[in-house]
Amino acid sequence: MNIAIVGVSGAVGQEFLRVLSERDLKIKNLKLFGSARSAGRKYTFRNKEYEVLELKHNDDFQDIDIAFTSAGGGISQEFAETITKHGAIMIDNSNAFRMEQDVPLVVPEVNGEDALSAPRKIIANPNCTTIQMVVALNAIEKLSHIKRVHVATYQAASGAGARGIEELIKQTKELAEGKDASVEKFAYQLAHNLIPQIDVFMDNDYTKEEMKMYNETRKIMHSDIQVSATCVRVPVTRAHSEAIWVETEQPIEIEEAKEAFKNAPGIVWQDNPAEQVYPMPLYIAEKDPVYVGRVREDLTNPCGLTFWCVGDQIKKGAALNAVQIAQYLIEKGVFSKK
Repeated sequence: MNIAIVGVSGAVGQEFLRVLSERDLKIKNLKLFGSARSAGRKYTFRNKEYEVLELKHNDDFQDIDIAFTSAGGGISQEFAETITKHGAIMIDNSNAFRMEQDVPLVVPEVNGEDALSAPRKIIANPNCTTIQMVVALNAIEKLSHIKRVHVATYQAASGAGARGIEELIKQTKELAEGKDASVEKFAYQLAHNLIPQIDVFMDNDYTKEEMKMYNETRKIMHSDIQVSATCVRVPVTRAHSEAIWVETEQPIEIEEAKEAFKNAPGIVWQDNPAEQVYPMPLYIAEKDPVYVGRVREDLTNPCGLTFWCVGDQIKKGAALNAVQIAQYLIEKGVFSKK
């Protein structure tokens, strides 16, 4: 395969390099792209050094099979035609194309087959919080159709990119030294605090992040599912957590739900209240799966379940999911037809 990474110098771009080095993916050629500021930087991949090229409207993608893009929605929209015009499939990590009808929005464990129909040669990677939630919801959906979801997210600083992580670490050090915390990336001090806003507020007073969870979940699951989310930034470096309440059409026995989670692809079951075993971001950062635990009956609803899930936002919530899409396409023989 001939692979390109656009936005390689960012947090997700760097994660693409790490994930590709871990996966069993045969790469013939690799091209790295970035802004004029990033051009000329060098990164090592599988013991070989690669120099970052400046992203331009030219024929640099002529021999590329798959381009992973994570440079922001504006860049994705501007360069989509340049990237795909010679036949490359663009797997985009921005929100530029997610809700467009002719662009599949894919989580391989849930709707991998959607990736096979990409008329514009663009496949969208969902929002990080949506990815980990639908991996978990899919296990329950197979037992009984999910009518409603309420979710509260606890999102790490990594969701705001490398600058978010750097600011949390810097603030923690400053407070430990008795100084005032520097606030630049986030609206407020994140260290020792919670910020109940991620992205901008919409007309309905939900944030854009919260509405992504509503809209993207319905598209991925091909469902009329209703989702109400509250998204919160928390002083955790990496890995997002979610408390989820689901209402199904038919009651589901707790043991049946637990078995579904245990056997679902992409999920690690971690639930033993007697031994205080449950998923926590401290131990799940940099790991591939979505971890599920704290599964209980919803005491307010005979058709309700509640559970807790944790996943690495940069890995499964971004780079890994995109690479899994590529692997799905390869397994289905998409590139053998070229």
